[in-house]
Parts: sequence; structure tokens; C-alpha cells
Amino acid sequence: MTSSQATADSLPQTLGALRASGYRPRSVRQELRDNLMARLRTQEPVFPGVIGFDRTVIPQIQNAILGGHDFILLGLRGQAKTRILRSLANLLDERLPAIAGSPLNEDPLAPMTSWGRAQVEAHGDALPIEWIPRADRYREKLATPDVTVSDLIGDIDPLKAANRRLELDDPEVIQYGIIPRTNRGIFAINELPDLQARIQVALLNLLEEGDIQIRSFPMRLPLDMLLVFSANPEDYTNRGSIITPLRDRIASQILTHYPRTLEDSMAITDQEAWIERGGPIQVQVPEPLRRCIEEVAFRARESGLVDQNSGISARMTIALFENVVSNAERRALLHGANEATVRASDLYTSIPAITGKVELVYEGEREGSRKVAQQLVGQAIHEVFGSHLEGAVSERDQEGEVPELQPILAWFGEKHSVDLSDDLSDEALLEALRAVPGLEAAAQKFLDPQNPAETASAMEFLLEGLHQASLLTREDLVTGSTYRDSFEDMVRSFHS
Repeated sequence: MTSSQATADSLPQTLGALRASGYRPRSVRQELRDNLMARLRTQEPVFPGVIGFDRTVIPQIQNAILGGHDFILLGLRGQAKTRILRSLANLLDERLPAIAGSPLNEDPLAPMTSWGRAQVEAHGDALPIEWIPRADRYREKLATPDVTVSDLIGDIDPLKAANRRLELDDPEVIQYGIIPRTNRGIFAINELPDLQARIQVALLNLLEEGDIQIRSFPMRLPLDMLLVFSANPEDYTNRGSIITPLRDRIASQILTHYPRTLEDSMAITDQEAWIERGGPIQVQVPEPLRRCIEEVAFRARESGLVDQNSGISARMTIALFENVVSNAERRALLHGANEATVRASDLYTSIPAITGKVELVYEGEREGSRKVAQQLVGQAIHEVFGSHLEGAVSERDQEGEVPELQPILAWFGEKHSVDLSDDLSDEALLEALRAVPGLEAAAQKFLDPQNPAETASAMEFLLEGLHQASLLTREDLVTGSTYRDSFEDMVRSFHS
């Protein structure tokens, strides 16, 4: 009988009752293997909420668990490494029996310390049993330079010895660290390279022999646990590295990655971003602008101004999405509206969600973080704008131009311009943009808006797309922006 097969009320509470129930001890690795095999047979999700790894990372983790391997997840920031490690606890039994009061979660049928054996001898079948929930069997530690061997493994506590009048060779004087206290569970160390080399050495015996030794204490504790780690690639980290003997003892090294498709990236952001806020304002996000938000990360991961060794976390698009929705929400509140529609200008007002999450190379630093962020947003809009035109244009003229856009460009070519404020209501924005001939018809054809607010957003998006395609010039003002003909703007620069 496994603990997951019993309800909380029917679980044995003494050693005798545990024996009578048919319970048989299993190692943690066997437990994880058995439960994973059961899930695979029934095709239950093993790592719910982890998106984009179904054919890459997750099969490798499953192989490691089936093989009983300790493993390390190696990847850049924001690649769901910690989420995956924490999800491993779902493969543990719902509850696990242990000797009541044991700091090491000792198995009642196989105590590992002299204290545990003494408890069994003293109480016999009446020995009290406690049941440990799976959530308490997973523990993790963030590796920092101040972590000590005592924190992880343990040390001799002279105060305990003095207060209880014990000799220093008495097992009772040991103060166990977090790793022994996770016995019969899963222990994770995040950012392993940040752990000092001498601390990493303390883990060698645990990985190879499955036991620990505390200082010169004449006792070795055989621990039963799965050790898992996460780390950023060594080739860029300046903080530390994984020592070779430790790397050799970690059986599997699994490389994570960023989402490889825009759809996977959008699914992750939709899952994590706080968008359903339950407030009085209903915010609509047109599909092109939703894709633009995600495209910013893809442009950043290809930009020569961004340090690619640092990575672009999924947290950037999550924060950007939330900021964009917040700006639309704020605009609706200013106009007393109950609905808001996201616009291209909202992406530019949400630049603070990008600047703090993008590490720049020297050339990027010279440009400045805000300017680089604006360029990334512009490139994302250009990409999505181009994809919509390619998909919607049925034919082009002999010069390869899009006929639907010619009235718009011709109007601007006659020295017209349009001034837009970031805080215009939907009605005011639509009225201002209707002054541009052909703009509304082009927006209807290329972007298929469903209502006046979406139409206004689509028209603004087309203007911004034309600007990013270098067909129009946009001048940023304190209160908004002005779109004008590119040639006129060039002439203005000659006269200035």
C-alpha cells in the first residue's frame, strides 16, 4: 500500500498499524519512477503549466527520473527552470510515514540514526507515526556566496551539548542542515555556480555515495533523496562556475530554452500575466497588438544591441502585457468609459516594462536603454504589420506597391499631417484618423476590426506600421505624436 492510496482519516498512526497495513518502504527515486510511469500510462500531464517543452526538455527530465538520475537544468533566466523543479513534488506520494519527531523524516521500518533505532526499541509497535505531505518533502535553496556547509549539511552544536550535558561525540549534539532535513524527499539548489567551490565540494559525497559526514563526527548518514539543480550557462556567468568533480557526478544535464514559436510564447504570457482583473473596465486587446507584445521578446533575442548571453526572460513580456492593459485601463477611467481597446501607442507608454529587463552590450549602452526599447517595439510592430499586409493583399501594382495604401501616402505627400494624443478617447481618435483618406478602408481590409474602438486602434496601428516601414515620419511630442510625410520631414531637416 502506498500512502497515496489511503485517506487522511484511515492512515495508520502507530508502527504496528503501519506494518499491518502492508506498507513497504521505497526509495525516493523508485517512488518518483513508479508515479511517473503511472502518469505516462494514463497520459496525465506531468508538468502542468510548463509550455513549449513537450518535445524537448520534458522528455529528457522524464528519462532522468526513470533512470533514477540527479539532474541539472541549464538555461538562461526566465526559462521555467524553478517552476519545473517545484513541479517534481507532484510525482511524490500524497503522504509519507515517518517516525514522529524525527528531524530526518526517518522511515519507521528502517530508522537510520541511533535516536530512531532507540525510539523503535523503546516503543515497539506503539511507536507514534506522523504522515508528511508531499509539499513538505520538497525544499530548495538559492545559492549565494554566504551559504555555508553548516547551512546545507549541518554542524556540531556546542551549546546543545553544554545545555544537555552531552559529549561532543554524542549524535544528539548535531544540528542538521537543510539537506539532511529533506531526507526521503527532493532537494533543489538554484543558481548552482553561485555556490562557493568549497561548498560545492561538500556535495560530492552526497551525490556519489548518498551520505554525508559532519565535521569529524564518527558517523555517516545515508540519505535517501533526489538532488536537482538549476544554473545559467557557465560561458557567460561572471559570478562562479560548477567544479568539474561535481559536474561529473550530476548524472543528467538538461538544456532549457525560450519558446520557439510565437504561439507558445503567447500561451505562456497569457497564463502568467494578470489581465483578468475583475474591475469595472473591460480591456480588449486586438490580435495584431497582442502579437506585437510577444514579438518584442523575439526581436530582443535577435538584437545586436542586447546582450544575448544574459537572455530575455519571459517576465519581460508578462510585465509588458500588464503595463499595456493598465495604460488602456487608465485611459478609459479618464474618460469615464467602461471599455478600453489597446493601441499601438500603449506599447510605447509601457517601455518601463522593457528597460529594466534587457541587458545591453556597449553599443546598446551608448544608444540608451529607453531608445533601444523603443526600437524593439518598433521592430515588433514592423514585423506584425508586414505579416498582415502579406496575408491580406491580393495584388500589387507593377512597382510592387500596395494600392490600398496609396491614398494614405498621397495625402501625407500633400504636406498634411495628423496629431494624436496618447489619451484621446476612442471616439476622438477615430474622428482624428478619419481625416486621412483611405485609412479606414485599409484598416478594415487588413485588420478586420469588429467595432469602432477596434477600428480606431487598427487605423493607428496602420500609421505606426507605415512609419516603421519608413513611409511616414513620426515626431514624438510630450502629449502624443505627429505623423507626416517622410520627404517633407527630410526637407524640414535641410532647412533647420
